[in-house]
Amino acid sequence: MKLADCLKALADFRQKNMGDPDISEITIDSRQVKPGSLFFCIKGHHVDGHLFAVQAEERGAAAIVAQDPIDVSVPVIYVNDTHRALAMIADRFYGFPSHNLHLIGVTGTNGKTTITYLVQSIQEAAGINTGLIGTMGMRYKNKYIPVQNTTPEVHLIHKNLADMKNNGAGSVVMETSSNALYDGRVHGCDFNVGIFTNLTEDHLDLHGTMKDYMYAKSLLFSQLGNSYRNDEIKAAVLNVDDPASEVYKHMTAAHVITYGINKLADYHATSIQITPSGTTFILEVGENKYPVSMKLIGKFSVYNVLAALAACSLSKIGITDMIKTVEQIKGVSGRFEPVDAGQNFTVIVDYSHTPDSLENALSTIKEFAEKRIIAIVGCGGDRERGKRPIMAKIAVDESDLAILTSDNPRTEDPEAILAEMETGIKGRSYMKITDRREAIRYAMQNAEEGDIVLIAGKGHEDYQIIGTKKHHFDDREEARAAIVARLNK
Repeated sequence: MKLADCLKALADFRQKNMGDPDISEITIDSRQVKPGSLFFCIKGHHVDGHLFAVQAEERGAAAIVAQDPIDVSVPVIYVNDTHRALAMIADRFYGFPSHNLHLIGVTGTNGKTTITYLVQSIQEAAGINTGLIGTMGMRYKNKYIPVQNTTPEVHLIHKNLADMKNNGAGSVVMETSSNALYDGRVHGCDFNVGIFTNLTEDHLDLHGTMKDYMYAKSLLFSQLGNSYRNDEIKAAVLNVDDPASEVYKHMTAAHVITYGINKLADYHATSIQITPSGTTFILEVGENKYPVSMKLIGKFSVYNVLAALAACSLSKIGITDMIKTVEQIKGVSGRFEPVDAGQNFTVIVDYSHTPDSLENALSTIKEFAEKRIIAIVGCGGDRERGKRPIMAKIAVDESDLAILTSDNPRTEDPEAILAEMETGIKGRSYMKITDRREAIRYAMQNAEEGDIVLIAGKGHEDYQIIGTKKHHFDDREEARAAIVARLNK
């Protein structure tokens, strides 16, 4: 595409160093610039891309988009906001891919990853080629692409939406974090459906207050648009049991479909029974009732399934077919995932890294626990500090033995993180084992027959961030190795 064609996406710009070169790709990383690249100077939280404009030119950039003065000889497109321009140009450059896809966005504090997995599974079983973008990467047509963020940068989203469409995808389901919505990483994405899971304390280091956090998530529903077209139904799928849904209902012009347990909803679950092997409930849709017996465990899993069923109903999939698919799903990686190496106690690894998700996990375990509950809990460094004492208190309140340990300490002192956690449990009984590997080994060596051990916080992650480096670390691997060592003694 010619530079001039790319610039048709912009309402206002100023060009220095005239020319109309061919553009072969878009990038914001000067290290990835190749001959023909259009390089965007993005002002990030830690790095200013303008500092790398000369490097981009040296590597062959055909043109550069900037908002501050730069000294290069290739064409420079000056705009007021390079990040906004990136979204607009990327959408055009990749052929407006979301306009020809059934795009589903999922936002909320907890449950996003599981719901995207459920939606993809239901739609794929119904013959709808469905892509997925989220915490565990981008997946479509047997391809897997790892991502740095839950929601990737905006040009990568448009690029991969185009790849998915070109590979036959008719639908894509995407996790849309509050950070991504606030930062504009989904600008230009034409969503058909927005799903809201729940709103509990998280990311206050970015948003400041729960009210600001709530409004950041509301952007998904306002971005569903304001028009009604006969050939396109747009809908907000809202958890009626969460008070924020009442706010989001007023933030969207789209159709509203509700789901819930405590209040009457369009997709309503009753008679919930939780066991160590799964969950049963009655699904009520209008006047109809459907029994559901699934391998997924817990009330939070019921909420996730209700959200997925409500969203997939808009793809005209029969409800009994959707239930049949859900009942066959064994689980999602790192989400309430059992580790079985032949031991006589239960080990569960879960990505419960917020107060609400930790409480949900432990409450679910209490539904079927017959003996002790052992909880291994940590909090990440360089992240919201206010939830640290809350997490520790939940662990102590809801388990028989709480073991405080490191999560991803990043650039913080692990001992300092644990000290802040301990402020929430003064005078209470607990253990502190700073080294996460040692904490897991201790629990595996000391668990007794019938006990349940929850290893919380990291879930599917196969790394631990210490300082600024990632080191291989997988809770599931560590637990399995410790169990095998115990059995072989």
